[in-house]
Amino acid sequence: QVQLVESGGGLVRPGGSLMLSCAVPQSIFSRHALMAWHRQAAGKERELVGSFSSGGSRTVANSVKGRFIISRDTTTNTVYLQMDNLKPEDTGVYYCDVQYGGTAYWGQGTQVTVSS
Repeated sequence: QVQLVESGGGLVRPGGSLMLSCAVPQSIFSRHALMAWHRQAAGKERELVGSFSSGGSRTVANSVKGRFIISRDTTTNTVYLQMDNLKPEDTGVYYCDVQYGGTAYWGQGTQVTVSS
């Protein structure tokens, strides 16, 4: 069973930083895969935060541009989301997902709470 494992969430004050990690199985960690972070706030729909396309280019949502960076380490098969200058509206469950070979794989999510 292919499983993605997120970590790094927690409680942080506004203006603080967190780095989320997503461990991706070797079998689907491919430069041809689409890898992304999504988030879902309570009572809202899941939204895309940042992604690597299957061609390797990366983008982040306008709401987090200049504050969040998505990256990946091909030696450890890990996708990261560095989050700086966090705001209360960034609160939610953050999910890692990989689309490869016609299948979408999701992690269980990690909670991020931004509050004073």
